[in-house]
Amino acid sequence: MRPKPFIPEFLDKPSLVRDTNSGKIWHRCEQRTLYADTDRSQVVYHANYLRYFEFGRASLMRDASYPYKQVEESGYIYPIIKTELNYYSPLFYDDLMYIHTRPATIELVKLQFDYLIIRAETGEIACTGFTKHCAVNSKGIPVEIDVKTIRLWEEFPGL
Repeated sequence: MRPKPFIPEFLDKPSLVRDTNSGKIWHRCEQRTLYADTDRSQVVYHANYLRYFEFGRASLMRDASYPYKQVEESGYIYPIIKTELNYYSPLFYDDLMYIHTRPATIELVKLQFDYLIIRAETGEIACTGFTKHCAVNSKGIPVEIDVKTIRLWEEFPGL
């Protein structure tokens, strides 16, 4: 079943948009697909959407003044422990896409980002999904989520 169309309303900060259908606020960045992203059928290979999710997540963290590099330098690592991807409309070589990312759930040692990728030319939803992460220290032992990441969840508009 296809999701409702994503109709963005631009907010004061250029990287934030509100979906007028759901009311949710998303961080937005853009990227073009590379030839190397496509498969023999000339569409973006399904696993590459996880790379786009990472780009969106890293852009959100950077724009929140807490880039992932700084997270790691403070002794925390957030490996992915679960993913979900739902495909609706393919992306092709050189398509401009809008990658929408938002903090979703947060628990003691786990957190989740949600994603929505739009083909810019048509406004069609290409893919939705999430990544769930577990906070670990440099030895790989689960630890409580760091204070700055918790603050990101608390301060992200609309949560």
